Amino acid sequence: MRLSIEKLIYGGDGLARTPPAPDGRSMAVFVPFVLPGEQVEVDLRTEKQGFARGTVTQIIEASSDRTAARCPYFQQCGGCHYQHIPYERQLEFKTQIFRETLRRVAKLEIKSDIHVHPSPPWNYRNRARLQVRTSPEFGVGYYRFGSREFLPVRECPISSPLINQVIAKLTELNGLQCPTAIEEIELFADAADTEMLGWAFCRGDATEKELLRWADAIRAALPSIIGFGFFSSRQREQDEVPATPRLLAQSGAGTLRYKVQQGEYQVSMGAFFQVNRHLVDELISVVTSGVSGDIAFDLYAGGGLFTQPLASVIRHIFAVEASHTSMRDLRENVPASVKVVGTRVEEYLRSRPVRKRPDLVVLDPPRTGAGKTVTRSLVELGARQLRYVSCDPATLARDIAPLAAAGYRIEAVHLFDHFPQTFHIESVVLLER
Repeated sequence: MRLSIEKLIYGGDGLARTPPAPDGRSMAVFVPFVLPGEQVEVDLRTEKQGFARGTVTQIIEASSDRTAARCPYFQQCGGCHYQHIPYERQLEFKTQIFRETLRRVAKLEIKSDIHVHPSPPWNYRNRARLQVRTSPEFGVGYYRFGSREFLPVRECPISSPLINQVIAKLTELNGLQCPTAIEEIELFADAADTEMLGWAFCRGDATEKELLRWADAIRAALPSIIGFGFFSSRQREQDEVPATPRLLAQSGAGTLRYKVQQGEYQVSMGAFFQVNRHLVDELISVVTSGVSGDIAFDLYAGGGLFTQPLASVIRHIFAVEASHTSMRDLRENVPASVKVVGTRVEEYLRSRPVRKRPDLVVLDPPRTGAGKTVTRSLVELGARQLRYVSCDPATLARDIAPLAAAGYRIEAVHLFDHFPQTFHIESVVLLER
């Protein structure tokens, strides 16, 4: 079927429409790795009521924007979506998609300029999660696009140079007799990209002796890895607060120090930290600059990325985090004056912990967003300032709609391109009332 691509949509696909049927209706078709205005031949792969998904079999008329991908695995690997688009145009498309999502979902028109924070487009990731295969030969890699099929890789151009060195060395050494129980490896590099932690997720048939032998071999071959740990395999479902995986064994350090302009943070194996190593300082600055008052809530506080700088300007801070791993880092990273609360945000706000109205609420929820219960509580709480850090414009728009209806005004919007070459959009919205 020959189709014309109308626009890019959130999720990485281009939108096209089939020619009208006899009843006058047409069907939306979602097609990856295309650009607006392109004429393409498409093979429809799946068809459902009202829409279909397809793959390009031939580009009949290419966009003048189309460029050659840098990565040899592009369109095979499921990680990147925009490598065929020049970086400046990626930013323009993401800004358009962000505006349209808030307009469509929340009926909000962003009248002010969106402040865009670009990133170096390559080697920006400080973290990589790699699938592992030990037979018929060792390999690390990712899932193929749209599947759970293993794709071995020898490099990842969006990951840091140190991570790529580890990928290359593990492949060169044929995995150093990697135990067959290992299913995934995660690597996390420090801000200087000179040291890293590694950890693996394993099936239950691994022995501690076998795992520690492999960890010692890895650390001997790759001295930049200061510690390596092993966890029981995690559930694959995305949960707002995933269960803390069970530590099976550990060799070397269990934490590293991540330095930023204003200080440094302890980050433990398995704990969350911002992935783009170039934009951490800008993100902290936007979220924490220009705030004042006596009381602040930092919700979904993680390891205290925003809590730490806020503690220098706000007297009473309540930092709420449900992950046990992140909470350990949080306690280490913030001064004793901060009240650290280990519970879910919904439960904390429901308990009405502070009689006095907070001056500021910072929230950085997971991709699923804050949700109705939390946004309802925020309206009742009535803080003068809200700063919402989002990694999904659709859930952001859903959450902002009731806040806007309750009188909160959007004072500024920042788009952080934490994930160049992908469709992902990170943003910070500053609200006041």
